[in-house]
Amino acid sequence: PFVGFGDPILDGKPSPLRGLSIVSVYEGGDANIKALRRLPRLPNTSEELKRIGRLLGADEDSIYLREQATENRVKSMDLSKVRVIAFATHGLISGEFKGLSEPALVLTPPLLSNENDDGILTASEITQLRLDTDWIILSACNTAAGIEPGADGLSGLARSFFYAGARSLLVSHWPVESRASAELTTGIFESLKKNKHIGKSEVLRRSMLSMASKKSTSHPVFWAPFSLVGLGASQR
Repeated sequence: PFVGFGDPILDGKPSPLRGLSIVSVYEGGDANIKALRRLPRLPNTSEELKRIGRLLGADEDSIYLREQATENRVKSMDLSKVRVIAFATHGLISGEFKGLSEPALVLTPPLLSNENDDGILTASEITQLRLDTDWIILSACNTAAGIEPGADGLSGLARSFFYAGARSLLVSHWPVESRASAELTTGIFESLKKNKHIGKSEVLRRSMLSMASKKSTSHPVFWAPFSLVGLGASQR
């Protein structure tokens, strides 16, 4: 019922944020592998995905981390029967980086870049996936950002996943603090496990309220970046 991708192999110092600031990610049409490898590692995304998998009763082999978290794997897998798919990684925004004209998710860069795998899963590549998915969890920064700078948010990764066959998505509207993101997403599925009859928007609300009630995560910067879009967005 669940597949997760995250904790790509990156050489940068571990970062508290799922987002980045570099001058150039693309070079000559394909992702600049050296630049990608310099991105900060996100080690706590591994435990985040494993915990979600356990809460959903999924096998460990349904979670693809490190050298297994590749663009080629995402494209080659049959995801049509998977009900929940989670990506826990860096998100890239259209127009933020040289040569990147659409939003994308960072995966493990290959040794040599090619047209099928350059380490970045772009919005246009996502539209080529064949999904029948109840929920896509995008535990990354700015995943609701648009195709063009200043564009409607749902013209970004979210719209691409809808086109591919997803029915609802959890997306973020600004860079997210990595540990807080993990706490929020796992909190969602903890609530869902306790009560399978409540809707997606309600489990998100409960996870947000839980974080807001704690002194360490009470500020909205920790719990407010995420929103639910698509089927179930207003369901309680």
